[in-house]
Amino acid sequence: MTATETKTGTSKAGTKVMTLLEAITDALRHEMKQDDRVLVFGEDVGKKGGVFGATLGLQDEFGEQRCFDSPLSECGIIGTGIGMALYGMRPVAEIQFLDFIYPAFDQIVSEAAKMRYRSGGEYTCPMVIRSPYGGGIRGGHYHSQSSEAYFCHTPGLKVVIPSTPADAKGLLIASIRDEDPVMFLEPKALYRHAKGEVPLGEHVVPLGKARIARDGTDVTILCYGAMVPVCLAAAETAAQAGRSIEVIDLRTLVPLDEATVLESVKKTGRCVIVYEAPKTCGYGAELSAIVGERCIEYLEGPIVRVAGFDTPFPYTLEHLYMPDQKRVLAGIEKTFVW
Repeated sequence: MTATETKTGTSKAGTKVMTLLEAITDALRHEMKQDDRVLVFGEDVGKKGGVFGATLGLQDEFGEQRCFDSPLSECGIIGTGIGMALYGMRPVAEIQFLDFIYPAFDQIVSEAAKMRYRSGGEYTCPMVIRSPYGGGIRGGHYHSQSSEAYFCHTPGLKVVIPSTPADAKGLLIASIRDEDPVMFLEPKALYRHAKGEVPLGEHVVPLGKARIARDGTDVTILCYGAMVPVCLAAAETAAQAGRSIEVIDLRTLVPLDEATVLESVKKTGRCVIVYEAPKTCGYGAELSAIVGERCIEYLEGPIVRVAGFDTPFPYTLEHLYMPDQKRVLAGIEKTFVW
């Protein structure tokens, strides 16, 4: 095996082809090497490496004091992380599935998110809460929810969702170094399906900056997480019919890169918003409001949301619930009907 060859593929100098899951592990390892204040903990994250293997090998490398299993208590996990953060550590807490986070909801929204404000800036809560979210693995209604809007509604929290391996590494490192609590939500459908070049060593992607995943002039698609490759595929198909589609990967929901969103919509005059959470009160509703309030005079068609349905996440009908290329293409066409 050559110096530029890896198990996942070949790479350019200074990069390595990784899956999104491998990029997350690489980010954790990098920060644990750089900063001995960084600790990783959660249910089964030690020897087992977590339910998806994101922390595999970290306990062997850094010891049980830096990577350890917690009790089966989400409230306890987050409460412990808050205490660590207040005492100068940089905890990275893993919740096995976002669906399981609700027992810790009060700790997150009432304590971690409020710490800077309630102390008048004297204390911050620099912790990262990692959790896989969303569908795509036939996990049923207890392992497939997309609850990001709950946390976006809470001042004091940052909400980050990567869609590519390089962004997964860069955004996670930025999140660990941030002075405020960050919800780092990982699209489990992309864990092993998303592969790409990832810079080795130091690689930071600033929070609050969207990525233009595809340039276009006719329609803007706003998306994040597992919906990004779906939208890129739809944009490619639409191009064959003469539609030029711009795809914006938001990457950070809070803080949102409004400037990139508004600049794109003003250019194209049309907007489709794609997310897999239930449609009502999902994050796409906020995006729609922002575009409507700030770009109404530029719009040449209706703002269209393509989302999950207002039902519990189904098991056998997962393929119908989650937005796919066909539904996105239909959404694109709706923007041309005024």
